[in-house]
Amino acid sequence: MSLVSAASLRLVGPGGATPADPARRGPDELRALAEQAARDLEGAPALEIARWAAQTFGDRFCVTSSMADAVLAHLVSRVAPGVDVVFLDTGLHFPETLRVRDEVARTLPVNVRSIRPRLTVGQQDGQYGPRLFNKSPDDCCQLRKVEPLERALTGYDAWAAGLRRDESPSRANTPVVTFDARRGKVKVNPIAAWSQKDVDSYIARFDVPVNELFKQGYGSIGCWPCTRRTKAGEDARAGRWAMFEKTECGLHV
Repeated sequence: MSLVSAASLRLVGPGGATPADPARRGPDELRALAEQAARDLEGAPALEIARWAAQTFGDRFCVTSSMADAVLAHLVSRVAPGVDVVFLDTGLHFPETLRVRDEVARTLPVNVRSIRPRLTVGQQDGQYGPRLFNKSPDDCCQLRKVEPLERALTGYDAWAAGLRRDESPSRANTPVVTFDARRGKVKVNPIAAWSQKDVDSYIARFDVPVNELFKQGYGSIGCWPCTRRTKAGEDARAGRWAMFEKTECGLHV
């Protein structure tokens, strides 16, 4: 890992979740907020959506990022400097992805929280057999992504994700704000309506860090064992879990 300031990048182990605040909003209030915001903010600029979330939830709002690029982290930092950015450090990321994480921690006014699974890759191999991602990718994603996210979101009422409607058919109806009933939290998707052209324009305008693997033919970047380059005409996520009937890791379903 690159040398980064402990103030800007925190490596959070299996027990490291932000403590819950007993004064937090209840599920019914959060659901009502989300439903109203979905109506009010549909069609609004991404920065306005991010500003609403930051003003409504304060330090109980965070950003999640796969570090394919830093667009969402950069966008939210413009209206909420110091915002927590949650990165799921699965232990199976490409080195290029970790470099983006470290650059974000060094250069943006955000607090990167790098969340690790309860088991190391070696411990997972010992408990479930080697290369679980080849035998049961859903179980591997549950252990290395879904459970760590549940733990990481404990102290927040709302979280932002970088989902876009043009990424794949499964994301075509992504709302800009919704209530995540499974987690009991508001989920904010500020760039849901953006196209790839919009993303590229933002990156060029603000010189945002981007994963080098995009230049090598990858359309979407996850863990190295389950990610391949995309072919001409494929949607951006076709290279994820290409040998399985699987298009999502479980974080957004």
